Amino acid sequence: MNITGILIAAVVVAVIGLILGLFLGVAGEKFKVEVDEKEVAIRTELPGNNCGGCGYAGCDGLAAAIAKGEAEVSACPVGGEACAAKIGAIMGVSTGNAKKMVAFVKCAGTCDKTNVDYEYYGVEDCKMLSFVPNGGPKTCNYGCLGYGSCVKACPFDAIHIIDGVARVDKDACKACKKCIAACPKNLIELVPYETKHLVQCSSKDRGVDVKKGCQVGCIGCKMCEKVCETGAITVTDNVAHIDPEKCTNCGKCAEKCPVKIIL
Repeated sequence: MNITGILIAAVVVAVIGLILGLFLGVAGEKFKVEVDEKEVAIRTELPGNNCGGCGYAGCDGLAAAIAKGEAEVSACPVGGEACAAKIGAIMGVSTGNAKKMVAFVKCAGTCDKTNVDYEYYGVEDCKMLSFVPNGGPKTCNYGCLGYGSCVKACPFDAIHIIDGVARVDKDACKACKKCIAACPKNLIELVPYETKHLVQCSSKDRGVDVKKGCQVGCIGCKMCEKVCETGAITVTDNVAHIDPEKCTNCGKCAEKCPVKIIL
Protein backbone atom coordinates (compact mmCIF):
# COMPACT_ATOMS: atom_id res chain seq x y z
CA MET A 1 0.00 0.00 0.00
CA ASN A 2 1.31 3.44 -0.92
CA ILE A 3 1.89 5.39 2.31
CA THR A 4 1.84 8.67 0.41
CA GLY A 5 -1.69 7.98 -0.84
CA ILE A 6 -2.86 7.23 2.69
CA LEU A 7 -1.38 10.46 4.02
CA ILE A 8 -2.92 12.50 1.20
CA ALA A 9 -6.35 10.93 1.87
CA ALA A 10 -6.04 11.66 5.59
CA VAL A 11 -5.10 15.29 4.93
CA VAL A 12 -8.00 15.73 2.49
CA VAL A 13 -10.47 14.28 5.00
CA ALA A 14 -9.10 16.50 7.76
CA VAL A 15 -9.31 19.64 5.59
CA ILE A 16 -12.87 18.83 4.53
CA GLY A 17 -13.82 18.21 8.16
CA LEU A 18 -12.26 21.50 9.19
CA ILE A 19 -14.06 23.39 6.41
CA LEU A 20 -17.41 21.79 7.29
CA GLY A 21 -16.87 22.51 10.97
CA LEU A 22 -16.15 26.17 10.27
CA PHE A 23 -19.17 26.39 7.97
CA LEU A 24 -21.52 24.85 10.55
CA GLY A 25 -20.12 27.11 13.27
CA VAL A 26 -20.69 30.25 11.20
CA ALA A 27 -24.16 29.07 10.10
CA GLY A 28 -25.08 28.26 13.70
CA GLU A 29 -24.18 31.77 14.83
CA LYS A 30 -25.90 33.39 11.89
CA PHE A 31 -29.17 31.46 12.07
CA LYS A 32 -29.43 30.68 15.77
CA VAL A 33 -32.72 31.44 17.49
CA GLU A 34 -32.37 33.72 20.48
CA VAL A 35 -33.87 32.17 23.60
CA ASP A 36 -35.37 34.41 26.23
CA GLU A 37 -34.07 33.14 29.56
CA LYS A 38 -37.16 34.49 31.32
CA GLU A 39 -39.41 32.59 28.96
CA VAL A 40 -37.56 29.35 29.70
CA ALA A 41 -37.76 29.99 33.45
CA ILE A 42 -41.47 30.80 33.27
CA ARG A 43 -42.19 27.66 31.22
CA THR A 44 -40.49 25.61 33.93
CA GLU A 45 -42.89 26.99 36.55
CA LEU A 46 -46.05 26.41 34.51
CA PRO A 47 -47.84 23.11 35.31
CA GLY A 48 -47.74 21.75 31.75
CA ASN A 49 -51.42 20.82 31.40
CA ASN A 50 -51.66 22.66 28.06
CA CYS A 51 -55.39 23.08 28.72
CA GLY A 52 -55.73 26.39 26.88
CA GLY A 53 -57.63 27.95 29.77
CA CYS A 54 -55.30 30.94 29.68
CA GLY A 55 -56.33 31.74 26.12
CA TYR A 56 -53.00 30.73 24.57
CA ALA A 57 -51.95 27.65 22.64
CA GLY A 58 -50.61 25.70 25.60
CA CYS A 59 -48.03 26.50 28.24
CA ASP A 60 -45.33 27.40 25.71
CA GLY A 61 -47.54 30.10 24.22
CA LEU A 62 -48.40 31.51 27.63
CA ALA A 63 -44.76 31.52 28.75
CA ALA A 64 -43.79 33.51 25.66
CA ALA A 65 -46.65 35.97 26.19
CA ILE A 66 -45.77 36.56 29.85
CA ALA A 67 -42.10 37.05 29.03
CA LYS A 68 -43.07 39.68 26.43
CA GLY A 69 -45.40 41.42 28.86
CA GLU A 70 -48.47 40.50 26.82
CA ALA A 71 -50.08 38.39 29.57
CA GLU A 72 -50.43 38.72 33.33
CA VAL A 73 -48.17 36.63 35.56
CA SER A 74 -51.34 35.19 37.07
CA ALA A 75 -52.80 34.14 33.71
CA CYS A 76 -52.49 30.40 34.36
CA PRO A 77 -55.76 29.17 35.88
CA VAL A 78 -54.31 25.78 36.78
CA GLY A 79 -51.21 26.96 38.61
CA GLY A 80 -53.12 29.37 40.80
CA GLU A 81 -51.59 31.79 43.29
CA ALA A 82 -48.49 29.69 43.99
CA CYS A 83 -47.57 29.57 40.30
CA ALA A 84 -48.33 33.27 39.88
CA ALA A 85 -46.03 34.15 42.77
CA LYS A 86 -43.09 32.23 41.28
CA ILE A 87 -43.60 33.74 37.83
CA GLY A 88 -43.99 37.18 39.40
CA ALA A 89 -40.60 36.74 41.06
CA ILE A 90 -39.05 35.86 37.69
CA MET A 91 -40.59 38.90 36.04
CA GLY A 92 -39.91 41.14 39.01
CA VAL A 93 -43.52 42.22 39.43
CA SER A 94 -46.22 41.84 42.05
CA THR A 95 -48.93 39.25 41.48
CA GLY A 96 -51.55 41.52 43.04
CA ASN A 97 -54.58 40.02 44.75
CA ALA A 98 -55.28 37.21 42.34
CA LYS A 99 -58.43 35.34 43.30
CA LYS A 100 -59.03 31.66 42.75
CA MET A 101 -61.89 31.30 40.30
CA VAL A 102 -64.17 28.32 39.78
CA ALA A 103 -66.95 27.41 37.37
CA PHE A 104 -70.57 27.76 38.48
CA VAL A 105 -73.64 26.26 36.79
CA LYS A 106 -76.61 28.63 36.87
CA CYS A 107 -79.33 26.00 37.14
CA ALA A 108 -80.97 24.09 40.00
CA GLY A 109 -83.51 22.26 37.86
CA THR A 110 -82.93 18.70 39.02
CA CYS A 111 -85.12 15.84 37.80
CA ASP A 112 -87.59 16.20 40.67
CA LYS A 113 -87.90 19.96 40.26
CA THR A 114 -88.49 20.31 36.52
CA ASN A 115 -91.18 19.31 34.06
CA VAL A 116 -90.57 17.69 30.69
CA ASP A 117 -92.60 17.91 27.49
CA TYR A 118 -91.51 14.52 26.11
CA GLU A 119 -89.03 11.70 26.59
CA TYR A 120 -85.81 12.04 24.61
CA TYR A 121 -83.97 9.01 23.24
CA GLY A 122 -80.90 9.73 21.19
CA VAL A 123 -77.30 10.95 21.26
CA GLU A 124 -76.43 12.08 24.76
CA ASP A 125 -74.76 15.35 23.89
CA CYS A 126 -76.13 18.76 24.84
CA LYS A 127 -75.14 20.41 21.57
CA MET A 128 -77.07 17.83 19.58
CA LEU A 129 -80.27 18.77 21.40
CA SER A 130 -80.36 22.12 19.61
CA PHE A 131 -81.76 20.12 16.67
CA VAL A 132 -84.64 18.54 18.56
CA PRO A 133 -88.04 20.14 19.31
CA ASN A 134 -87.96 22.93 21.90
CA GLY A 135 -84.18 22.55 22.23
CA GLY A 136 -84.58 19.59 24.55
CA PRO A 137 -87.23 17.68 26.52
CA LYS A 138 -87.33 20.06 29.50
CA THR A 139 -90.14 22.60 29.57
CA CYS A 140 -87.66 25.29 30.59
CA ASN A 141 -85.66 26.35 27.56
CA TYR A 142 -82.90 27.86 29.68
CA GLY A 143 -82.08 24.97 32.02
CA CYS A 144 -79.26 22.45 32.08
CA LEU A 145 -79.92 19.65 29.60
CA GLY A 146 -77.93 17.18 31.67
CA TYR A 147 -76.27 15.24 28.87
CA GLY A 148 -72.72 16.07 29.88
CA SER A 149 -71.04 18.06 27.10
CA CYS A 150 -69.32 20.02 29.87
CA VAL A 151 -68.29 16.80 31.61
CA LYS A 152 -66.59 15.54 28.46
CA ALA A 153 -64.82 18.87 27.96
CA CYS A 154 -63.36 19.11 31.49
CA PRO A 155 -59.77 17.81 31.60
CA PHE A 156 -59.74 17.79 35.43
CA ASP A 157 -62.80 15.63 36.21
CA ALA A 158 -64.24 18.61 38.08
CA ILE A 159 -67.79 18.56 36.73
CA HIS A 160 -70.41 15.81 36.84
CA ILE A 161 -74.09 15.33 36.11
CA ILE A 162 -75.99 14.85 39.38
CA ASP A 163 -79.73 14.28 39.26
CA GLY A 164 -79.96 15.74 35.77
CA VAL A 165 -77.91 18.91 36.36
CA ALA A 166 -74.19 19.64 35.98
CA ARG A 167 -72.42 20.28 39.27
CA VAL A 168 -68.88 21.59 39.78
CA ASP A 169 -66.37 20.28 42.31
CA LYS A 170 -64.89 23.60 43.44
CA ASP A 171 -61.70 22.03 44.76
CA ALA A 172 -61.01 20.14 41.54
CA CYS A 173 -61.94 22.99 39.20
CA LYS A 174 -59.03 24.90 37.62
CA ALA A 175 -61.12 27.57 35.86
CA CYS A 176 -59.87 26.52 32.43
CA LYS A 177 -63.19 27.65 30.86
CA LYS A 178 -63.57 24.57 28.68
CA CYS A 179 -66.92 23.73 30.24
CA ILE A 180 -68.09 27.28 29.55
CA ALA A 181 -67.28 26.88 25.86
CA ALA A 182 -68.95 23.47 25.74
CA CYS A 183 -72.31 24.52 27.22
CA PRO A 184 -74.77 25.42 24.42
CA LYS A 185 -77.11 27.09 26.93
CA ASN A 186 -74.40 29.43 28.29
CA LEU A 187 -75.21 28.33 31.83
CA ILE A 188 -71.68 28.29 33.20
CA GLU A 189 -69.65 31.26 34.41
CA LEU A 190 -66.53 31.82 36.51
CA VAL A 191 -66.99 33.13 40.05
CA PRO A 192 -64.55 33.65 42.94
CA TYR A 193 -63.98 30.48 44.97
CA GLU A 194 -64.99 32.24 48.18
CA THR A 195 -68.37 33.42 46.85
CA LYS A 196 -71.19 32.25 49.10
CA HIS A 197 -74.31 33.63 47.43
CA LEU A 198 -75.17 32.86 43.81
CA VAL A 199 -78.36 32.63 41.79
CA GLN A 200 -78.93 29.12 40.45
CA CYS A 201 -81.10 30.09 37.50
CA SER A 202 -80.79 31.54 34.01
CA SER A 203 -84.41 31.62 32.87
CA LYS A 204 -85.54 34.83 31.21
CA ASP A 205 -89.19 33.82 31.17
CA ARG A 206 -91.82 35.66 33.17
CA GLY A 207 -92.50 34.29 36.63
CA VAL A 208 -95.74 32.61 35.68
CA ASP A 209 -94.05 30.78 32.80
CA VAL A 210 -91.06 29.85 34.94
CA LYS A 211 -93.32 28.09 37.44
CA LYS A 212 -94.84 25.98 34.65
CA GLY A 213 -91.46 24.43 33.93
CA CYS A 214 -89.51 24.52 37.18
CA GLN A 215 -90.30 24.63 40.88
CA VAL A 216 -87.10 26.48 41.77
CA GLY A 217 -86.68 28.96 38.91
CA CYS A 218 -86.13 32.68 39.51
CA ILE A 219 -89.46 34.47 39.07
CA GLY A 220 -87.95 37.96 38.80
CA CYS A 221 -89.85 39.30 41.81
CA LYS A 222 -86.96 41.63 42.77
CA MET A 223 -87.29 40.89 46.49
CA CYS A 224 -83.57 40.12 46.62
CA GLU A 225 -82.74 43.33 44.80
CA LYS A 226 -84.80 45.40 47.23
CA VAL A 227 -83.16 44.04 50.40
CA CYS A 228 -79.57 44.20 49.13
CA GLU A 229 -77.89 47.17 50.81
CA THR A 230 -74.80 47.18 48.61
CA GLY A 231 -76.46 47.08 45.20
CA ALA A 232 -74.89 43.72 44.45
CA ILE A 233 -78.10 42.25 43.03
CA THR A 234 -79.81 43.31 39.85
CA VAL A 235 -82.77 41.73 38.10
CA THR A 236 -82.42 41.90 34.33
CA ASP A 237 -84.59 40.06 31.81
CA ASN A 238 -86.58 38.52 34.68
CA VAL A 239 -83.61 36.83 36.32
CA ALA A 240 -81.50 37.98 39.29
CA HIS A 241 -77.73 38.18 39.19
CA ILE A 242 -75.31 38.81 42.05
CA ASP A 243 -72.09 40.75 41.55
CA PRO A 244 -69.49 38.91 43.70
CA GLU A 245 -67.36 42.08 43.90
CA LYS A 246 -70.14 43.98 45.64
CA CYS A 247 -71.65 41.16 47.67
CA THR A 248 -70.86 41.18 51.40
CA ASN A 249 -72.40 37.77 52.03
CA CYS A 250 -74.94 39.18 54.46
CA GLY A 251 -77.45 36.52 53.39
CA LYS A 252 -80.50 38.79 53.29
CA CYS A 253 -81.18 37.98 49.64
CA ALA A 254 -81.24 34.24 50.34
CA GLU A 255 -83.62 34.76 53.24
CA LYS A 256 -86.04 36.85 51.19
CA CYS A 257 -86.05 34.74 48.02
CA PRO A 258 -89.49 33.07 47.86
CA VAL A 259 -88.28 30.17 45.71
CA LYS A 260 -85.00 29.73 47.57
CA ILE A 261 -82.95 29.83 44.38
CA ILE A 262 -80.05 31.72 45.97
CA LEU A 263 -77.33 29.52 47.41
